[in-house]
Amino acid sequence: MLQTLLPTTLAGSLPKPSWLATPNQLWAPWLLEGEILDEGMQDAVRLVLYDQNAAGIDILTDGEQTRRHFVTTFIENLEGIDFEHKRTVRIRDRYDAEVPVVVGAVARRRPVFYEHAKFLRNETDKPIKFTLPGPMTMVDTLFDAHYQSREKLAGVFAEILNAEARELASLGIDIIQFDEPAFNVFMDEVRDWGVATLERAAAGLPCKTATHICYGYGIKANIDWKKTLGAEWRQYESTFPLLAKSSIDQISLECANSHVPLELIALLEGKDIMVGAIDVATEQVETPEQVAAVLRAALKFVAPQRLYPCTNCGLVPLSRAAARGKLRALAAGAAIVRKELSS
Repeated sequence: MLQTLLPTTLAGSLPKPSWLATPNQLWAPWLLEGEILDEGMQDAVRLVLYDQNAAGIDILTDGEQTRRHFVTTFIENLEGIDFEHKRTVRIRDRYDAEVPVVVGAVARRRPVFYEHAKFLRNETDKPIKFTLPGPMTMVDTLFDAHYQSREKLAGVFAEILNAEARELASLGIDIIQFDEPAFNVFMDEVRDWGVATLERAAAGLPCKTATHICYGYGIKANIDWKKTLGAEWRQYESTFPLLAKSSIDQISLECANSHVPLELIALLEGKDIMVGAIDVATEQVETPEQVAAVLRAALKFVAPQRLYPCTNCGLVPLSRAAARGKLRALAAGAAIVRKELSS
């Protein structure tokens, strides 16, 4: 892992080229098929690597260019789940969606992202992060007609994710991140079994482990939900002390244009903190100074050696032009503060 002070990275996703998938849309259908789709996804990964390198991002991702969705693409490759007869569920107590149904014992018969991660590793010598859905968030994206226990189903997913993550780590992935936006909603479950289940998913990995906890993509359902949270968003207050005691190395959180009291970062003493300094709910590109201001504020509560400037969440719903601008702003803002710290 590189030793750069304030190494920049992103939560995970970036917008896909318009020839690969419909722009500005979650779950956007592929516009290519068969071998041409495989080739197109690889070309898209090369493009997002170029964009990240051109912007000056330090820890790269594949922009999730090989996935229609950060959760369901993984689930599609598992047995025991029916995608034909969907049911309606309330996603994160926020909006209704038609989701697949767990109809039997869930199992992973083959690697899901191994070849994609191998391609990413071969395309760059820089440090890379690979993202996986977290167990609780996977559970919250399904209708369970088999286990009839969120905790039991999450435990099954944890074992599956651990097997997948171990294979990815063997390729030389530097950070494996488990995305758990559900941790900002189901506080009792986070306490009772969520963190322990997340640790099972990350157990024994030789690389750095991370979890990403945000307030969601910049879609209407999430924006409307945020308006109900009041002047201060304190969901992290109950989650962070639990994560501070966990084996997870890095925590990714939402700070830009949010109402999160930054002093909550102090609850994560001893962890690396990926500070979201880029708002994903707007096309407006931040200035480097706006990014720097967020980082300076965060530095009151975390040591510079543990701060990783990051995006609030994935950028996939945005335009490619806005995403590129935001990556440049993130790197430039980090450079400002890095220079201040060095002097």
